[in-house]
Amino acid sequence: MTALASVGLDAGYGGTAVVRKFDLELQEGEILALLGPNGAGKTTILLTLAGLLPRIGGQLEILGEHAPSGDPVAVTRRGLVLVPDDRALFRGLTCRENIELGRRRGIKTTVDDVLEFFPGLRNRLDLRAGSLSGGEQQMLAMARGLIQEPRVLLVDELSMGLAPIIVEQLLPIVQRVAKDTGTAVVLVEQHVRLALGIADRGMVLVHGDIALEAPSQELLSDLSVVEAAYLGVAG
Repeated sequence: MTALASVGLDAGYGGTAVVRKFDLELQEGEILALLGPNGAGKTTILLTLAGLLPRIGGQLEILGEHAPSGDPVAVTRRGLVLVPDDRALFRGLTCRENIELGRRRGIKTTVDDVLEFFPGLRNRLDLRAGSLSGGEQQMLAMARGLIQEPRVLLVDELSMGLAPIIVEQLLPIVQRVAKDTGTAVVLVEQHVRLALGIADRGMVLVHGDIALEAPSQELLSDLSVVEAAYLGVAG
């Protein structure tokens, strides 16, 4: 089943599009690595998909249903959850409290359920979020996202401020979430090889336009194509 679909999506600020005609079809359990240089519009697209920015143009569907523009609460209720690049944790609250804040009425998923993906947080539950390491904070942010029972998960810059070795440990968890739960994932990431290593498909966004899209294994077999797309000379 198609989890997320956009057609002709224009995204930007103050009525000015910085991303144009963004077409996407993402199936349940599929991971898309959304790549591109800084300023390409990757975060703008995620904020628009999540309803935090109103669409300038185009259509968006979540699980086959029309998603309202600029309405993050409605989008979340339809099953799309964003893990932002700043993690948006309440540093003075405990880990357990941060996770529980993600629960809405009717949700059956428990803290213990999401900790199956992040066992390293089990002995951190009563600690304040601000006392955690960067990697632990990222796990906490993702755990809070998962307790919302997402059908589509957007993860913006998972590696922000983290050492590559920590990123190597976290990305397979994203892959497991997608495969075990059927959650579709859009992953914005600067570590190109690592991201493509766990994704099904890669897309390169440059200056607001889709410069390249292909299966991840195809891109990994010739990363020079990805590099050319970054430089705006693909094809």
